[in-house]
This record gives sequence, structure tokens and C-alpha cells, in this order.
Amino acid sequence: MPPGCNASFHDTPAGFISAGLGRIQQGGGMAGIREIVNYFGRYRALSMFSVTASSLFELIDLTVPYAIGQILNVLSGKPLDAPLQAGVSAIAPLTRHPPNQSLSLAVLMGIVFLATVIRAPLQPWLGDWFHWDIAFRGRREHSEKAIAKILTLPLEFYDENNAGRIAGRVARGISNHTWTYPEIAGQMIPKIIRVIGIFVIILIIQWQIALLFLLSFLLILGLMLSKLQRLTEKEKLLDRYAENTESRASEIITNIKTVKAFATETKELARQKQRLDREFKFLEYAIHKGYVVLFCWQRLAVESSVFIVLALTLWATVQGQISLGHFVTTLTVASMAYSEINPISELAEIFARRYASMVRLHEFLQLPSGADAASLDDPPEAVRHYNFTGKVHFEHLSFGYEADRLVLQDINLLIQPKQTVALVGRSGSGKSTLVKLLFRYFEPQHGRVLIDGQDIRSLDVTGYRRRLAIVHQDVDVFNGTLLDNLTYGNPKATLEDVEAACKIARVDEFIHLMPNGYYTVVGERGVRLSGGQRQRLGIARALLVNPDVLVFDEATSSLDYESERSIQLAMQTILGTRTTIIIAHRLSTVREADQIVVLDKGRIVEVGSHDELLSREGLYQRLHTLQETGELLV
Repeated sequence: MPPGCNASFHDTPAGFISAGLGRIQQGGGMAGIREIVNYFGRYRALSMFSVTASSLFELIDLTVPYAIGQILNVLSGKPLDAPLQAGVSAIAPLTRHPPNQSLSLAVLMGIVFLATVIRAPLQPWLGDWFHWDIAFRGRREHSEKAIAKILTLPLEFYDENNAGRIAGRVARGISNHTWTYPEIAGQMIPKIIRVIGIFVIILIIQWQIALLFLLSFLLILGLMLSKLQRLTEKEKLLDRYAENTESRASEIITNIKTVKAFATETKELARQKQRLDREFKFLEYAIHKGYVVLFCWQRLAVESSVFIVLALTLWATVQGQISLGHFVTTLTVASMAYSEINPISELAEIFARRYASMVRLHEFLQLPSGADAASLDDPPEAVRHYNFTGKVHFEHLSFGYEADRLVLQDINLLIQPKQTVALVGRSGSGKSTLVKLLFRYFEPQHGRVLIDGQDIRSLDVTGYRRRLAIVHQDVDVFNGTLLDNLTYGNPKATLEDVEAACKIARVDEFIHLMPNGYYTVVGERGVRLSGGQRQRLGIARALLVNPDVLVFDEATSSLDYESERSIQLAMQTILGTRTTIIIAHRLSTVREADQIVVLDKGRIVEVGSHDELLSREGLYQRLHTLQETGELLV
């Protein structure tokens, strides 16, 4: 349909359409018509072949009305055009037949036969097949690029954009490219070539009529494109409206339990209705009405032009300037040309409607990858394999999500191999941020993170992260079987390995309750599992990668007492087997830690064991007293 036409589009007569629409750039100008044209750049040679073939078929189609006109001349006793007469005379000796009326009609019928019957089975394969083949190949290629971009964008991007917004932008952009390319390459460009061929035919017959035809055609098309340019700007705004509506709908689905719990269904419906009403009014009165007005004007201009050509051609025929056959040919091909304005304008309209979403896809693909992004082009064997003792050193570390607002300030912390260290403190003190720096999700403004004495920035990020594992407060579970989720980080793990990890993580306490054991499908986001079950699954999954450093990030903060106790027992089994970092609000879960690090406002204020910190009567002791008091009140 209109875009994705690769570089061949840029080099064809349709280029003037791209020149008109190409001035319409998105906000910062990151992407535009050039990116859309280059979308199918890998298939340039194949595209040029298919577009050329389709255009030639359009030109061949013009031989039919021309041959019909010549047949009328022969039947009315008029001579053939000189080139045709020369051809008939050349064929006559080969057929041993004089170049008379019969031979002339036979030659003309042969031309019609070649242009219709013989062409019919060839055109779908030499044109249509390749247009869609290129579109489908481009779809696969850019879907892969979009997934790669999703995997390499920095985490802060996902803090600002939800899944529905991202998925909607990618899906619309790729879909519109896919459907648009066959329309541009297979229809619009060949139709424009067809119009040029018609102009040449009329020019040979009567140059004055040809000049009028060309001027009127260009005037209609030029004014149409200028109107479409303004409508395209409105299409961009509509695309943003639709994206906001889809984004909110995705959030409602994701948080449907919260919506129902707070009985805000009516409120959410009202908000979405307001968005939908805004989209409808904008679409109906600003965009659709604009297209209707445009095409009303266009149809009037086209019919007026056809009538003027008819009058001038009839006048030239009456005056004896052209033959009856040329009259029929001129009027027929001119009508064919003007009839192409409507499909060309419709294709241009479709392109205008899709332009915004295609541009937004390219803007997404051009977003810079995160500094920590793994190289997805490297083969698996290129990933460095490390084995660490688990010695971690945060050396004079300072970091802020905004350069002028530090979350961590001059952190110095040494964790010995297989030591268990707990990070505690008030909310917002920087505990989770410290772990994010350990995983290289962000780069510190000052200082560095060392593992076994090596700056983690000097290590292959993929190989490095494979030696770490983390259990979050909310364990991410994929819609698959329990076994798929357990072996996500280590697909090569044997069933014996899985069972051993599940025993340590106490997954074996509930696995037999599942209808199909390890092969039970857990549903979207693990809806069939309780919070405690998901936590234990997360611990087992982390153990299966046999990490050198294991992190528990608030692993028990949202669980009931029984589930928390199970997780604590699982954690106690792990302590001392590898370097373990525990982030916790509940201080009862970190009493057994070798070292407790207390953070406050981004700084380390206390370090020691549970008993040592209680004896100092500092922040840890105050937090502990508050929690103990709270437990007694319960």
C-alpha cells in the first residue's frame, strides 16, 4: 500500500510524491521519508526488478486501446500509423501474404493477444509475487530489529513507557510498512509510469491535447498532495491520541484487580470514553471531513478535465486533424489516465494515514541502546565465561539518576567471598540502586564496582551477568510451564539439577500439588501461583544458574508469615555457599547475616552484625525497635 517501497521509490517518477510528503517530519526530525524509503533497502535490486516489471505491464496494457484505434482505421479504410505499417510490410514476406487489410488486422489482433492473454499469467509472478515477498521479508527483518531494540534499551526507558505503548507503536509501525509497500511498489509507481506512457501516446497523436492533459493532471495531483500534507499533520496527532488510549487500556488490564478492589470501573470507563470521544471528534471533523472535501474537489476537477479533452479531441477529429481511430485512442487513454487519479490519491491518503505510525517506529528503532546493552550480534561462543570467588568491592561509589541529585554518595563497601551481607535502611536510602549498579544497569558518576579486583565495566556484560542472580520482591514469571520458568537462566539444567534446586528453595513442598507437576502451565505472570510459591520458584531459578553472587531484593517483604518462614529456611540453606546480598525492610530476616550495612540518604551510616548494631543505639537500633513495637501491637 504506500510506504516501504524501497530505494526504487526514491528514484522513480513517484519521487515527487515523496518530495511533497517528505517535508513532513516528526517532532525532532529523527525519522522521516528517507527512513521509510530505506526500510526495504536490503532488497533494492529485487524491488527495482519487480517495480520495473509491473511498470512494463502497465505500459503493455496501453497497446490494447492503441491497437483498437488502429483496427478502426483499417476498417474505415484509413492507413495504419507509419511504424505499424512498416511492421506489417516486414511480416508480409514471412507469411507469404500481401500487406493488405487482412494481414493488418491479424497483426493487430496478435498484439492484443500478447498484451492480454499471454500477459495475464506472467504479471502475478513477475510483479505481485515479489512485492509481497519483499514486504514479508521486511516484516521479519524489522520485527527482529524491534525485539533487539527492546532488549537493549536502558531500564529508565521502561520506567517511562509501559508495555502497551511500546508494543502498540512497534505493531502499528511494522504492520503499516508491510501493507504499504505492495501498494506503492505494485500500484502507485506503475500507475504513474502508465500515466507517463499515456502522455507519450497523446503527444504523438496531438501535442496540444497532450500539453493540456499534462498540465491538468499535474495541477490536480499537486493540489491534492498539498492538501494531504496538512492532513498528515493531523494524522500524527491522532496517532498519539490512539497510543495514549491503548496505553491506558493496557494499564487497566494489567491492574484490573486494583481497579475492581477500589471500585473505580466507572471512573476508568469515563476516562476512556473521554479519550475515545476526543479521538472520534478529531477523526470525524478534522480528518475525515478534510478527505471528503478534498475528494469532492478532486472529482469535479477530473470530470471537467475529461470533458475538455473530449471536446478538444472531437474538434480535432471534425477538422480532419486526427483520424477516427486516433479519436477513440486519445479519448480512451485520457480517460484511463484521469481514472488513475482516484486510486493514486487513495494510495496517497493511505500513505498519509500510516505515515505517522511508520515514522514513530523508526524513531523507536533509532533510540540509543543502554550503556550496559549486550551485543546481540555475537554468537553464543563469543560470550566470555567467568568464574568469580564472589569478592565485591564498591569503591568510592556515587550515583544519581539525575546528575545533580545523587542517590548514593561515596559508598565504600567490601564484601568477602561467600559472605552474607544485608543492606537495610529507610525507603529511598539507595539499597536497590546499589544492586542495580552491581548488575551494570547503570554506570556510576564517580567510583567503580569491582569483582575479584576487576572493574565490572571492563568485563563482557553478558558473561558477567551470567555469574550473578537476583530474586526480586515480585518474581517475574513467564506464561509457560514450571519447568520452563525454573530453567530460564540455564536451559541445559537436567531434571536432577532442577529437583535439587527445588529442594533447597522448598519448591518441592508444593510441586506435587500442581496438576501436571513440573509441566504445569502457570499462566500469564504466574497467576496460578501464590506470592510465596513465586518467590520460591525465583530462588530455585536463581540457584540453577549456580551464581557466584546471589541477591535477594526484598524477597519476603510482601509475604504472609508462613510463606516468609519458608523463604527464610530456604535462604538459610544457601547462606555461606556463595556471596549473598540481602536487601530487606524486615530486620528479622537479616539477623544471621555476617555483616549488616545500614544506609541513610545514600550514605553508609553503620556496619556490623545484628548484636553489634543493636548495642550502638544508632539508626539500626531505632528501626529495630519500631519494628518490634509494631509486631507487639499486632
